[in-house]
Amino acid sequence: MNKPRAIKIFDTTLRDGEQSPGASMNLNEKLKVAQLLAEMGVDVIEAGFPIASPGDFESVKQIAKTIQGATICGLARCNDKDIDAAWEAVKYASSSRIHVFLATSAIHREFKLRMTPDEILKRTVEGVRRASGYCDDIEFSPEDACRTEYDFLCRVVEAAIDAGATTINIPDTVGYATPSEIYDRFEMLRNRVPNMDKAILSTHCHDDLGLAVANSLSAVAAGAGQIECTINGIGERAGNAALEEVVMAMKTRADFYDCTTSIDSRKLVPASRLVSKTTGMQVQRNKAIVGRNAFAHEAGIHQDGILKERSTYEIMLPEEVGFCKTDLVLGKHSGRAALADRAKTLGFTLTGEQLQDVFAQFKLLADKKKEIYDGDIIALVQHQISGNVEEKWILVDYVVKSGKSHSPSVELTLRHGEQEFSEVVQQGDGPIDAAFWAVEKIVGIEVVCKDFRVRSATLGRDAIGEVNLEVEHEGRSYRGVGVSTDSVESTILAMLNAINRIIAEKATRGAAE
Repeated sequence: MNKPRAIKIFDTTLRDGEQSPGASMNLNEKLKVAQLLAEMGVDVIEAGFPIASPGDFESVKQIAKTIQGATICGLARCNDKDIDAAWEAVKYASSSRIHVFLATSAIHREFKLRMTPDEILKRTVEGVRRASGYCDDIEFSPEDACRTEYDFLCRVVEAAIDAGATTINIPDTVGYATPSEIYDRFEMLRNRVPNMDKAILSTHCHDDLGLAVANSLSAVAAGAGQIECTINGIGERAGNAALEEVVMAMKTRADFYDCTTSIDSRKLVPASRLVSKTTGMQVQRNKAIVGRNAFAHEAGIHQDGILKERSTYEIMLPEEVGFCKTDLVLGKHSGRAALADRAKTLGFTLTGEQLQDVFAQFKLLADKKKEIYDGDIIALVQHQISGNVEEKWILVDYVVKSGKSHSPSVELTLRHGEQEFSEVVQQGDGPIDAAFWAVEKIVGIEVVCKDFRVRSATLGRDAIGEVNLEVEHEGRSYRGVGVSTDSVESTILAMLNAINRIIAEKATRGAAE
């Protein structure tokens, strides 16, 4: 019996995923995501596009210096400055890769690059050779490969391999291809490119037509040895192939694909939640694998079937992807050790300081709630580990007065350093709006709220309310998140989280200048 074929997982959450509007991450957030990706077993982490900005360069560099267990990759266009910057950023990793790309389709050649096919070939060879002078692991992507003529694509791929490329990635850059077209294109490359056996074929599919996962799996069926994907499928426009979906498709249907990956699937749900918290992009309830409804059964026929035999309506175990069977776990008499153990079971390893902070919030929550659920613990832990910003302003107390025939009133007290500041505000459309005004008046920073979302972390009237908001200040967007059983308190906490991000970024910009 043949051994299953190993498929490399190339995660580009920190590069292509971060290009989603509003999904930018700071250095600490990127490091936390990269660490979890490495612990999960991702083979290659595309940490960023080093030439894009000093901040992106520094993020890739720090990830390369810090993260162990995965190849760290930097993206570069086919020009000397990009390639040099990519190497300077990734050279600190124990395993480094430079990913070079250049568009090849007729529409890109004519309208974007204004280059002839021969010029594209020449630039490809020069770029790959320069990159291979720095390290042995070189990936080349002919951008918009799925709209590139077969003959020219073969010429470019062959030339790139001769120049030193060890991985050839075939991107469906605009999500235009269908699974059968992807299969034919990959099979064609394997049959027509004479040196194709010297490089790994990779696939990078976008989801504009909702086919990214199907196309990626079709490429694997046609011989691809690497899938480029992101957590939750985030990315440009409609996003990329979702890592959790391609991994579980190959795992669940091993009988069909006869492939395996190095991914620890039990970390899929924690990774999904971390990326969702960090980027502010919520996962839809019916999202495959990691959505809240992925293993929920409401229909009576389904419930009856599940009770008799799980496999009647579930093709995967929820524990396989990081969900827990038992939801009720801790109470107000539980100690730090129990909390740390439960957090670890849920996929989180807390430092001593993080555990102390989460435990303090857990005790406050336990006094308010009769029953503590996994969702509550996850919300507390993720709020702690995804905050990543120094708390200049801290909530001390607040009093809210509101009624149908009365103007809302908020008396708010905040702490900054050793000083406390209070403000009473009687304006706004309700207590939430009044709380916004009160925070602005005390901190002296005006913002425009662009997005405001509230969701419950668990079931029940006493569930934790999680507020995610996006505000704009001086033309820049900032995220804020807050959790509490009180929606007004979680709003204030989310607002302060955003304010503290504004202060931190201004301090960073001031230091750079």
